[in-house]
Amino acid sequence: MKSDSRGRTLHNGARRRLLAAGVALAATFGGMTGAAYAQGNYPTKPITLIVPFSAGGTTDILARIVGLQLGKALGQPVVIDNRPGAGGNIGASLAAKAPGDGYTLFMGTIGTHAINQSLYSKLPFDPVKDFAPITRVAMVPNIVVVNPKVPVNNVKELIAYVKANPDKLSYGSSGSGSSMHLSGELFNSMTGLHIQHIPYKGSAPAVNDLLGNQIGLMFDNMPSSYPHVKAGKLRAIAVTSAKRSPALPNVPTVAESGVPGYEATSWFALYATGGTPQPIVDRLNAEVVKILAMPEVQKQMADQGAEPHPEKPAQLAAFMKLEAAKWAKVVKASGATVD
Repeated sequence: MKSDSRGRTLHNGARRRLLAAGVALAATFGGMTGAAYAQGNYPTKPITLIVPFSAGGTTDILARIVGLQLGKALGQPVVIDNRPGAGGNIGASLAAKAPGDGYTLFMGTIGTHAINQSLYSKLPFDPVKDFAPITRVAMVPNIVVVNPKVPVNNVKELIAYVKANPDKLSYGSSGSGSSMHLSGELFNSMTGLHIQHIPYKGSAPAVNDLLGNQIGLMFDNMPSSYPHVKAGKLRAIAVTSAKRSPALPNVPTVAESGVPGYEATSWFALYATGGTPQPIVDRLNAEVVKILAMPEVQKQMADQGAEPHPEKPAQLAAFMKLEAAKWAKVVKASGATVD
């Protein structure tokens, strides 16, 4: 037997209960201290933001807009790390393997977090378990653009041209599984056409080949093609969203141009790696939501044809689930697969 501080005798059962209570109390205060530390002291070093496509494309443009302001808000630089390839899977896999400490972020897309799980036979990451949703960053309609040398001015002329010139026209994308790829496959399946798909490691190199007439067509994310449309270097013949884009109000939708029911809209979202403490996720969410409300950020995005879309982490998680189900049906109907 042992005595307490007042000299009273403690039986073994009482002593065990007292010890258990002490351990539980220590664990409780230890957990509170860890959470408070994570929230109060984060970040203490630079943050890496992995972009799974090449520099100059839409994902990269949006990452740099948000990353610049996030670095200012957190007092630490946000370093953009472009890791293109395999429809975004290379960058996503790298991010998924990073420690869950808030120092590795990932700019996900409709491809990496909704389409690829149905398109690829096997993914090197789990889009749900390996990532902690922070917020959607933007919604972006795709824009159907052609090289000016391609003799079409609208969707009906495009369909007629492809039918009269089979295998002459190809379309580029930022990679297999991207929204650009699936937008093209959806167009093929709904029109009965076969326009050859040419995948690139990002939107920027695909746009460069479109400008050089190495490919004739793209269903591109608006931010990477919009400046070239304004400059007259590319011709916009339609947008893929259900409604016309405020950035190009005179450009009709694909649906109103002769393919009723057609709709494909891209989205981009910010993630931390799986296991990141909730206080850090909440801090990042709060900061990015404030950033997306900044007039200068909204103007930068509007100039690119993108619409800011702040939300809570749980809302992004629910949205991802719906999108995965939607695009699984599109992938199956199109017959598109990637080994």
